[in-house]
Order: sequence, then C-alpha cells, then structure tokens
Amino acid sequence: AQIIDLMMLVIDVTKGMQTQSAECLVIGQIACEKLVVVLNKIDLLPEGKRQAAIDKMTKKMQKTLESTKFRGAPIIPVAAKPGGPEAPETESPQGIPELIELLRSQISIPTRDPSGPFLMSVDHCFSIKGQGTVMTGTVLSGSISLGDSVEIPALKVVKKVKSMQMFHTPVTSAMQGDRLGICVTQFDPKLLERGLVCAPESLPTLHAAIISVEKIPYFRGPLLTKAKFHITLGHETVMGRLLFFSPEPQRFDQEPQAASFDLAQEYLFQERYLSRDPATEGDQADDRAGQAPGGRCPRQQWALVEFERPVTCPRLCLVIGSRLDADIHANSCRLAFHGRLLHGLQDKGYAESALPALRVYKLKHKQGLVERAMDDYSVIGRSLFKKETNIQLFVGLRVQLSTGEQGVIDSAFGQSGKFKVHVPGGLSPEAKRILTPVPKKRGRGGPGEATRQEEGTERPEPPPHVTLSLTFKRYVFDTQKRMVQAP
Repeated sequence: AQIIDLMMLVIDVTKGMQTQSAECLVIGQIACEKLVVVLNKIDLLPEGKRQAAIDKMTKKMQKTLESTKFRGAPIIPVAAKPGGPEAPETESPQGIPELIELLRSQISIPTRDPSGPFLMSVDHCFSIKGQGTVMTGTVLSGSISLGDSVEIPALKVVKKVKSMQMFHTPVTSAMQGDRLGICVTQFDPKLLERGLVCAPESLPTLHAAIISVEKIPYFRGPLLTKAKFHITLGHETVMGRLLFFSPEPQRFDQEPQAASFDLAQEYLFQERYLSRDPATEGDQADDRAGQAPGGRCPRQQWALVEFERPVTCPRLCLVIGSRLDADIHANSCRLAFHGRLLHGLQDKGYAESALPALRVYKLKHKQGLVERAMDDYSVIGRSLFKKETNIQLFVGLRVQLSTGEQGVIDSAFGQSGKFKVHVPGGLSPEAKRILTPVPKKRGRGGPGEATRQEEGTERPEPPPHVTLSLTFKRYVFDTQKRMVQAP
C-alpha cells in the first residue's frame, strides 16, 4: 500500500461496503492521497432498476467518504466481467473505457528524488535458467546502476547487479518510483519471496523501536500497555508488545513532531493510549493512569514496541498495528493504530544498553497522616508505608503537610511503618492546634451525673487530621528504581 499513488477502491454494487472494504479504506487513508471508487458488477442489477440502484449506492458511498480525507472522490459504475467468471469472452466489459479516462485525469506523476541510499521493496523473486535470480519491485528511495552491489538485509547477503529491466526493457540505471527487475547470480530465490533490498549496510536490523501512535477511530476497544499487536512494517508483520507514553502534562498542547523523537525530554508513562473519544474505548473502568486533570489529551503520543523477532526496516517507515487474529467475518475493524518508526534500537541487549536513556516516568502519589508532633520542627507520620517497606529508601524525600508546611522524611520510627519528618520552617499555629492533644475533663459528680449531663448534648466532632502527601517520579527503565522529585 505504501507504493500506491492513486487508490482504486472496488465495491460490489449489490453488497456495498463490507468489513474488508472498510479496512482497505482505512489503509488508504493512512498510505494514499487520492482515491477513485469503482462500483463493480452493475450487470447483476435488474435492468429496469439499474440506474436507481447505482444512484442509491453512489449516495451511500459519498456519505461514507464524507468523514474521510477522500471526501468528494469520483465514483464510477462498471461491469468488469458481465455474467461472472463463467461467461463467454464475447461479453464485453461495461464502463471500462470511462474508468481508464477517469484514472488518466486523476493521476499525476509525483516528483521523484534520486538522492539518498538505495532502497527497493521486492514483491516477487524467481530464477531464470542461464541468467540468475530476478528480484522485481519498486524503488522506494535513491538510485541504482548496473554493477552496483545490493544487500538483502534480512539475510545479510550482498550481491552485484548483473542486469536490470523495466517493463521488459533493459536499463543501466533506475531511481525512486521506478518498477524494476534486478538480476543477480548465485542466489536461491526460495530464500526471498518478499522483502527489502538496499545499498550495503544502509538498513538497520531492529529489536525494538519508538514509534508515533495514532489510534484508528474504527477500532473498538482500548490500546493497553503490555498488550500484543501484529506490527506491520514494510513487507514484514511481526508480533510486538507495546508500552504507551505521552508528553508531560504541561507539554500536552505542543506541536507534534512527525519525523523526530527527542531523547533529552522526559515523558509520562500511560497505562493505555489516551483517547479523545471514550465511546471507542469499549466497556471499561475509568482507568486513565497519568492522564492530566480534566480529561485532556496530548496532541501526540508514542509507544515503545518490542518485537518478538528482529525486523529490518528504514527509519520513518509506516507502522500499522492490528489484531489479525480477530474474526474476519465479524463486523469490526482489525486495524488498531498507525504511526512512523522514529527511533530504532539495534542492540540485542537494548534493555540494559539503550532503554535507560528513554526517560519515561510514572508519577507516584502516596498519602499518609501525621500521628503527633514531637516538637515544633518534627512530627511522626504513619499510614504512608507498609510495615515491611524499607523506609531508608525514602529518606530525604520531601512531603507536603495539609496545613501548608513542607517536610523532609528523616528516618524510620519503630518497626511498624511509622517515620519521622523534619519540618525546616517549623509547624504553623494551625498545625500545632490540631496536633496538640486536648486533655480530657474529669467531672466531680458520680457516674450517673455524668451520664445525665451527656444526655441531650451532641457528641463533639472528631478532631481534624493533618495529612501528609508524598509525590515522586519513578523512571520505568531505571535499573536502580530510584525515586526522583523535581528540584
């Protein structure tokens, strides 16, 4: 789909849009710029009602295209093979000359660029006796000449170009956009059915990648971190596990960067892709870990994809994520998201060598209580940690008191998860008032008298608490699992 300059969407006029027609339209929106819709099999419509049925389907298709980039695309009726495959050859097609004219009017030859490394997408590989092995396909970038060396990167094999043809005509060179057949020697065609051929050592083999992500609105259900999807890059489809992340909340509205990824920035971990339309998320709890208050959505989101096997592909190649194991006959879109490959991880041990440089963090919030004040500058806290927590790891982290003061965790206090907090600026009068224990009054009368006094009076409200809140970042790929607070 990535080599198509004009897309022709063929629809059975008796059935209209079907699940796979819709998937083709989705891929078209991702990979193509221009569309022509062909309503085929018009010969199956009753002659008296044919035009009315064509008009009705045309209106239906116009409505379908209205919400896509192909709004207003031309729609043309044809009968490519009147009577079906068993009909005699004497039956001539209907509407094909008009279709050819329409295609001629719609197509324009894009500007081609011969610079950059040679890259070719091979869709067929076969041998010719006495000649060698021929690889046919489309030149995606750069140029090539007779005698140049090319690499089949998936196999790590380099071969010299013996001869080349374009549409059965021998040529000495070719460039981006050309359909080309390359002949090499001593290469078994069974080793490559489809794939990429490139200038030697120009294409990396990746074990993982950072991609931009845009959810396909027709996909039902959430995109969850740790979920596996079929990841298609070029000719390859491989299973991949995803981890989603977004800009920090203060950068949610920044301009998206389509062709670059900044490793110097910090990013916010997400449990799922943040969707503007909750209706597409399916039946789910309101679980939006890391989403900014008010349900805001970032203008750009990314994912780390870890491939089940290494893939060979160029930077910025189109990536499509899908659930190809879903029922093909179910009325639902299997294509889940698309994006571009922004940063590839080539080292097999990328988890140790490369991932720590990816600064994706989880924002952690913990809430506790001040049990009592020790003096004007220190308090004892509880309910922030479990009994078995090593409080030493948290020593030096700042905590916020609900009465406005800032404190620092000083040490553990006893063995039950309590801890001591130093308050450098001292406790406020309000904090002291709340934390000062009220002495119990002892009445002079007997027990009966006290009971009579209490009757008919409201019980006093329980004293207010001073709460403690601890907020810190924990970087997902930090091997030491450190807790970091902003300066």
